[in-house]
Amino acid sequence: MKQKFIISGGGTGGHIFPAVSIATEISRRDPDADILFVGAKGGMEMEVVPRYKFPIKGVWISGIQRRLTFRNLLRNSLFPFKLLTSLLQARRIMREFKPDAVIGVGGFASGPMGRVASGKNVPLILCEQNAYPGLVNRWLAKYSDKILLGNGDASKYFPKEKIVVTGNPIRSFELPEKAEARKKLGLDPDKPTLLSLGGSLGARTLNQALLKDYPKIIDAGVQIFWQCGKIYVDELKQQVEPHPQVKLEAFIQDMATAYAAADLIISRAGASTISELIALSKPAVIVPSPNVAEDHQTKNALSLTEKNAAVLVKDVDAGQELVPVALKVLTDEQRLAKLSTNIASMEKHDSAKEIVDVILEELNKRK
Repeated sequence: MKQKFIISGGGTGGHIFPAVSIATEISRRDPDADILFVGAKGGMEMEVVPRYKFPIKGVWISGIQRRLTFRNLLRNSLFPFKLLTSLLQARRIMREFKPDAVIGVGGFASGPMGRVASGKNVPLILCEQNAYPGLVNRWLAKYSDKILLGNGDASKYFPKEKIVVTGNPIRSFELPEKAEARKKLGLDPDKPTLLSLGGSLGARTLNQALLKDYPKIIDAGVQIFWQCGKIYVDELKQQVEPHPQVKLEAFIQDMATAYAAADLIISRAGASTISELIALSKPAVIVPSPNVAEDHQTKNALSLTEKNAAVLVKDVDAGQELVPVALKVLTDEQRLAKLSTNIASMEKHDSAKEIVDVILEELNKRK
């Protein structure tokens, strides 16, 4: 009899890509396993997951808006109705699909499915990517069988007996040689190289700081591969003077080549990015986003910076400090080497494998 799994959650790539990694590992071990994703209608998971050939169903749910605006007050007034509707939809999905286990990967879409799973006595395994856990996983913790942490700093927020630190599943990377990677990206193979990552949508703070100071990067003899986001790329192409040391891209498809080319990375502090930096032992200047729940990106960043494995620049200071700090680190060979050594020494996991091991162990216990 084939095993059936529901993977619920989404909202950001930081939830979606680990979920896909878990599903891929389950399918690798058991090609006959039946896997269904459950996301939020209108969420990016509804578009991304089908690209990986997994089916997905949507429920009508969204998060609570924390900024006090008239529009957000209207949105929040709908939350009780959305929650009730999503719970009814989750019950129907549970009844029709009959999963052996539900895996919640965080984000508001995982809440209804996780709550219904616990009510039906179906094993519920939560995956928490961040150093500070999200609201939904904190709510579901008491209903869960196991809580799998991407960052051990989150342990203090959950019952100890349920915790397993697995790390965050990341995309599989095979890095080419540095010089080869730079040539492939149209960069000089011999110049020091910065890589700026703003996520698929870009990061306004990073873009504004780089726009202001990219001439300093050029003057320092440094080149930058600048991923600015699709909503900013047209505007920036009009403002950035063409130069061989500046490569502006809306989105990076080949992340392995981009990582391989870089001596130093400028990035936000999403959990998946932090995990990739650790897995690849890449030094970074990290600018946590202030526009996230409970300021969890700052806590993600501190898990590295407190071990001198990365450099922190606050979002509010990035306009003045980001490029000068990045250039200072990049041109200080001892500092760069120390960051590389420290991040390389951090604990690494074969996370997707470890997570699926725990899931299957929980199923065997039930049997």
